[in-house]
Amino acid sequence: MNTHIQMTAARVEASFWRFSVAPMMDWTDRHCRVIHRLMSRHALLYTEMVTAQAVIRGDRQRLIGFDAMEHPVALQLGGNDPALLAEAAKIGADFGYDEINLNCGCPSDRVQGGAFGACLMREPALVGDCVAAMKAAVSIPVTVKCRIGVDDQDPESALDALTAAVRAAGVDALIVHARKAWLQGLSPKENREIPPLDYERAYRLKAANPDLPIAINGGIKAPSEWPAHLEKLDGVMIGREAYQNPEILLQADPLLFGQEAPVTDAFAMLEALEPYIAAHLERGGRVHAFTRHLVGLFPGRPGARAFRRHLAERCVGAEATLDDLRAAIAHVSRHEAAAAA
Repeated sequence: MNTHIQMTAARVEASFWRFSVAPMMDWTDRHCRVIHRLMSRHALLYTEMVTAQAVIRGDRQRLIGFDAMEHPVALQLGGNDPALLAEAAKIGADFGYDEINLNCGCPSDRVQGGAFGACLMREPALVGDCVAAMKAAVSIPVTVKCRIGVDDQDPESALDALTAAVRAAGVDALIVHARKAWLQGLSPKENREIPPLDYERAYRLKAANPDLPIAINGGIKAPSEWPAHLEKLDGVMIGREAYQNPEILLQADPLLFGQEAPVTDAFAMLEALEPYIAAHLERGGRVHAFTRHLVGLFPGRPGARAFRRHLAERCVGAEATLDDLRAAIAHVSRHEAAAAA
């Protein structure tokens, strides 16, 4: 367990959720989060969803271990059993997480088979029981990430019912993915794109619940969009854009927190990343654990295509080294140096 000092729920203000990077399966692992943290001191980072049973019975260090430099960082849990979720939440809090989040938005077949994720939009009372159990088990914030509804639900009544249930249970914040989930007929990828976004529904929810911190997620890309959402809500959560164009995170601290970014550009971030990669290699890890999260760097810049090709061809195998990553970066840095000359 790390020695990070936890904030109790009573001390957490709505600004804690002002800007965050969404939990994304197969993407926001501990290595991805280190990369993101190097570009923003303030972004709240989320783990991939981990089921409560996996946390309780699995290899905890592998599943939910993280580096202290990732703070603030939240653990997202999946499940529908209040007792198991409470036990997993306690484990997460003991590991040093700053928040426990319950997934009520994932529409994948595997999650549906376990009757959790977006399925829970149909069972607000059960979600309330889950939140109450987790709140009783931990002193850190407990939050819920949800959709505005599923299938043929009316987004007005469905979201209101879920909100009422979790509010009564003491939830600390709600993160709303502002589109429905279709549990039959659409893939998880299609569920992130096809159901129409309805930001106004999230705005109405906040207006009706002014004292409940509410953040919005779904389809948010350009930093120019962030302030408009924050005029009506407490937080903005970005997902795929942060992963596919990670340099966007360099704008978060100056734009939303009035502070300079931790590093000046992607090159400085990569230099700061080297000690973490070196330590990972010393433990028997691979460079690819990090480089697979770097392919979105340098979009549209001279040398970017060669950079990506080098990562794919030279930084995947067990024999890849930091020098291979440096050689990939050089495809872009040489162009930058020539342009500055």
